[in-house]
Amino acid sequence: MKSLALFFAALFLISCNGDPEKSQTSDEKKTADPTGPEVIIETSMGTIRARLHEDTAPITVQNYLSYVDKGFYDNTIFHRVIAGFMVQGGHFTPEMQAKPTGSQIKNEAENGLKNDKYTLAMARTNVVDSATDQFFINSNDNAFLNNGERDFGYAVFGRVTDGTDVVDTIE
Repeated sequence: MKSLALFFAALFLISCNGDPEKSQTSDEKKTADPTGPEVIIETSMGTIRARLHEDTAPITVQNYLSYVDKGFYDNTIFHRVIAGFMVQGGHFTPEMQAKPTGSQIKNEAENGLKNDKYTLAMARTNVVDSATDQFFINSNDNAFLNNGERDFGYAVFGRVTDGTDVVDTIE
């Protein structure tokens, strides 16, 4: 049986940069809030909460949040699920229709973050700077996806803070 989890209400941004207490300089913000905004991923199998690393992956987080803000992830699915590896989503409708994407972004895999279990990372093609909307949640420690392990690597930009059981269920 093929397992697909829908993003019913897609992603909701919880922490916003408009908060007056978060209007520090970039260096102060790294110290005060090293894990950045929180997003909620509503799926048909439960809720996943994640914190984003805007201090170490600013381009990737800005790109991801732009899709969130547009409602792009509404009614998309985790279309690629590989047990012991990852769950990938952010591009296809339940009918497997691809949604149109924005521009490709710079790969920030050199940011020092690792593709550890329950981290969020950007999917891409064999072209290093080809990520757009697709992301995955590592369901295992995947060191071979880290920068320099086999190639440039896959940019980690967040970590699941609640709902790891949902990731496991989707897997």
